[in-house]
Amino acid sequence: MQVMEQSVQPTLFEALIVPHRSLSARALRLLLVAICGLSGGTGALFVWLGAWPVGGFTGVELLLAAWLFRLNARAARATELLLLSPTGLRVVRTAPDGRRHEVVLKPGWLNVALQERPGRVPALLLVSHGVREEVGATLGEAEKRDLAEALRQALDRWRNPVFDNPQLREPQPSG
Repeated sequence: MQVMEQSVQPTLFEALIVPHRSLSARALRLLLVAICGLSGGTGALFVWLGAWPVGGFTGVELLLAAWLFRLNARAARATELLLLSPTGLRVVRTAPDGRRHEVVLKPGWLNVALQERPGRVPALLLVSHGVREEVGATLGEAEKRDLAEALRQALDRWRNPVFDNPQLREPQPSG
């Protein structure tokens, strides 16, 4: 049996982007229980007073709220990973259902651009040879600006490496 060696490339920059959610799973369950209790109590009161159609609408409302909270919690499982190595910038997106999609951009001509959109958070775009890839769509404005600056600096370090050759250093005066 032959084992093939896989060349491991050094990572020059790495950023993992996950959607922000203000509620933990436990807090979300508590919120759902509170909504069900309050809405169910109100619906039961109206049914007791003789307005029985309100009970059906309350049930539909509770099912809709639970379904929407579930969709929100499911969307929180999506991630986006940016990896800069000497051979390229990999953008690995993982969907909430676990499917992965990967795009590799050559860093030589890669530009990081913030596309301003009036009244909205700017779009963070990676542009190279006619390819435009938006990253960090779930981030807020400050986080996008920070990520854009960090990516620009990482690409600048990749394009302009600093070599330390001891033989080329200035001699230190002895004394």
